[in-house]
Amino acid sequence: MDESLNAEIKPKKYAGILLHPTSFPGPYGIGDLGKPAYDFIDFLVKSGLNTWQVLPLGHTGFGDSPYQPFSAFAGQPLIISIDHLKELRLLMDSDFYDMPQWNPEDISYGELIEFKTELLKKAYDRFKDKEYQDGFSSDEELMQSYNDFLNNTKWLDDYALFMAGKDYHNGDPWYMWEDSLKDPDEKQKAEWTEKLESEIGYYKFIQFLFYHEWMDLKEYANDKGISIIGDIPIFVAMDSVDVWTHKELFMLDEDGYPTVVAGVPPDYFSATGQLWGNPLYNWEEHTKTGYEWWFDRIKYQLTLTDFLRIDHFRGFDKYWAVPYGEETAIKGEWLKAPGENFFTTLEATLGYQIPIIAEDLGQIDRSVVELRDKFGFPGMKILQFAFENPNENNFLPHNFTRNCVCYTGTHDNDTTLGWYKHAYEASRDKLRRYFSTDASDICWVLIRACFGSVANMAIVPMQDILELDSWARLNTPGVAEGNWSWRYKQEALTDRLAARLFETAKMYGR
Repeated sequence: MDESLNAEIKPKKYAGILLHPTSFPGPYGIGDLGKPAYDFIDFLVKSGLNTWQVLPLGHTGFGDSPYQPFSAFAGQPLIISIDHLKELRLLMDSDFYDMPQWNPEDISYGELIEFKTELLKKAYDRFKDKEYQDGFSSDEELMQSYNDFLNNTKWLDDYALFMAGKDYHNGDPWYMWEDSLKDPDEKQKAEWTEKLESEIGYYKFIQFLFYHEWMDLKEYANDKGISIIGDIPIFVAMDSVDVWTHKELFMLDEDGYPTVVAGVPPDYFSATGQLWGNPLYNWEEHTKTGYEWWFDRIKYQLTLTDFLRIDHFRGFDKYWAVPYGEETAIKGEWLKAPGENFFTTLEATLGYQIPIIAEDLGQIDRSVVELRDKFGFPGMKILQFAFENPNENNFLPHNFTRNCVCYTGTHDNDTTLGWYKHAYEASRDKLRRYFSTDASDICWVLIRACFGSVANMAIVPMQDILELDSWARLNTPGVAEGNWSWRYKQEALTDRLAARLFETAKMYGR
């Protein structure tokens, strides 16, 4: 009998690691897109995994959060590879005589930003230099790539002018600038572009470097069978080129200040809710344009990654609007977003089903679930949440459907080891009984549960792979300082660890 006749055709099952590029090891104070990034891809392959999930890749602003970038399009200059710039002869050994001694497991953003920005500006100055440029131009393929990037990157001019404007105004937000740049007409924009020509050139140059390096890394990963999951926040920062350039697409008053801002209402986590402060979309104007800005955003991000997680997916169904100036999120109201029309229009414009992962955590009502399921977007299942709730709940693996992504925890959670140590005894007891374990190997208990679930995707933060305690936590929501700074050491990626991951992934058909 032909066994294939009874074989069920199953979708590809993904297994991978959640790790932001800033967490790579290296000698320059922050992870970058150099050799350790390629070593990580090789480690994924050796481990039998096929997926890498990152956080948003944008140019971060105050607070260093990847969820509050200056642009919904531009890449993070801090992860440009220093060694690559050395190879291009844009940086010399003499540029590093005063390099600080960095903590290999932490990022000191204040000192780092000053140091790396100085290096990037030196690289740009050499790039502009006639004598150097003659030598550099011999690499015709790279120069052609550079010119193509300048000519074909729709968002680049506005981004570069915005960032140069911020530098000119000592970092002040755009709504504090003089009117000629705060809300320029075409003539004024041209005058400012000429005035800030050198600074604008620098920002275009570093975006080319980021794009060139990232796309080389993505090609390397894809060629080895590794898919990349990207991430974008649903909202953008108030002090961003997106709001500055497209004021009509946001709920702003005539002076450029928001009339309402984003957040979530009070719940059992917070009696006053969460006040995020992002400006909210003027969905009526977005609808009139056929969601052109959103189309450009998602299409571009999907050139950088293969899948795209959208943070706060429920905001496409309804969003919590808080009057600007409120000190808490209590006095808000739910307003309707375009939902089905938004995704129908986007998919019709793109011509294919968008490979989106819906961040559907928190208080989710039926209409959000219906929107998610109508378009076949997988939601998220967090194993830590399964045991924080003493009752039957949808985060327990026996309640999963295939079309979901299982995580031990996310960037907003404590590490699994730290979480278990600090959890209520009732939660720990439920976990031990559920998995019939003494929890002495708690990280791998949850890793096996994640990989062994029916979820089509299983993603584990690197901190859990390495069995690290709370000191390695990447982000604590509501805490302003000390986030986004963890890094691992190169020697952590051992052959023994790869073998254990390989065995686990293959045991569960991933």
